[in-house]
Amino acid sequence: MAKPNIVVVTGASRGLGRGIALALGTAGNVVYVTGRTGAKQTSRWSGTLQETAGAISRSGGTGIAVVCDHADDSQTQALFERITAEYGRLDILVNNAFGMSDEMAAPGVFWERPLDAWGKLIDVGLRSSFVASYYAIPLMIHARRGLIVNTSSPGARAYLHVVPYGVGKVGHDKLAYDMAWELRPFNVAALSLWHGIVKTERTLIFCEESPGLLKEFGGAESAETPEFAGHLIDAIYRSPDLMSLSGGTFYASELARRYGVHDIEGREPPSHRGLLGAPIYDPLT
Repeated sequence: MAKPNIVVVTGASRGLGRGIALALGTAGNVVYVTGRTGAKQTSRWSGTLQETAGAISRSGGTGIAVVCDHADDSQTQALFERITAEYGRLDILVNNAFGMSDEMAAPGVFWERPLDAWGKLIDVGLRSSFVASYYAIPLMIHARRGLIVNTSSPGARAYLHVVPYGVGKVGHDKLAYDMAWELRPFNVAALSLWHGIVKTERTLIFCEESPGLLKEFGGAESAETPEFAGHLIDAIYRSPDLMSLSGGTFYASELARRYGVHDIEGREPPSHRGLLGAPIYDPLT
């Protein structure tokens, strides 16, 4: 029997991170999930790390909850030191942690919003992804194979939400591209995924409160489940052409067609390339 992959998904208490972690768990992997919400819910949105880890273990994987504030570099370092001690390797890192309040999704101009929007989306977001990659990569190059995925968005190209949101997303795409150059000799891939509308707890409630909110994107009915991206990431890592993707930014929906990955009930989530534009960065090869 093949050894399970060792995976880290940051920001996995709820939403997209939770879905990715659950899908990677169903593939039989060991999945470390991080976030600030351990066993007690601290947000209006449901979900805790312990719940995510438990669901992973019930699905056939091994879920390990690690309370980690990714604004604190020492806590991120401790996470990877623990993985080194427990498994001595890391196969997949999904950089998903970031902070976005409901107010940031509401209409408004950046100079009339609190300045902490920058810290929540750049410091706990772009910078924390850099720091997590910094500590993860030595575990990957030792095995001569690995995958780093930055969860991103067409907000890297089109205007969405607030100014720091777009800055953070395009930074994630550039981070993957530049890391790919330095990682190529070690057979470790880095890439960025643009997710479409995702059926997170927050999105579904917003759609209930504002019918027609996502009409131009096909509505919530055509949105991706949070697990969809996790199944795609698993397929990417297992593919023999993994390194051919390194450095690139991809619509998750388009890449899923390449690898034959479907959402629930065989659905194929749509690409929003026509509405929001094409990714900026192509793979290195």
